[in-house]
Amino acid sequence: MEKSVILEQLRAAKAAHINWVQRAKMLISGFKIEEDAIPVNSTQCRFGQWFYSDAQKLNGLRNNAIECLSEIEKLHFDLHDIYLNIYKIYYDLEPQGFFSKLFGKKKKITEDSTKLAKQYFNEMEEVSKKLVEQINIMERRIIALPDSELEEL
Repeated sequence: MEKSVILEQLRAAKAAHINWVQRAKMLISGFKIEEDAIPVNSTQCRFGQWFYSDAQKLNGLRNNAIECLSEIEKLHFDLHDIYLNIYKIYYDLEPQGFFSKLFGKKKKITEDSTKLAKQYFNEMEEVSKKLVEQINIMERRIIALPDSELEEL
């Protein structure tokens, strides 16, 4: 695979992650965000889709790329675990009937629940910073590799 393609995919995944975090921030700020716009499952967000497909090809790289991948995966799981707490504040986990889905069943958000969501979001931001740092480290390691090693992927 060409280095430019790998870097393009990595940068697109990083941008998708940043957008995912921003949508969570918008939700907490009171914007109407569709429930499925911020996937709870770590394999359903755009970053997770990249991570569990194209990124896995990077497992064969030298220069500690594998260590980066395992740290990225851990941080990504942590993010989604924290977001699940926010999700529970804003959306029902109970299966909804036809009419509830059709007319919408919005949870009542109190001042206390907003404050709690903001606390969770602060945790999310800290983990997100660490995740972006790891992605940047991986990017630098890929840039440092000779093209010939990447073509073998």
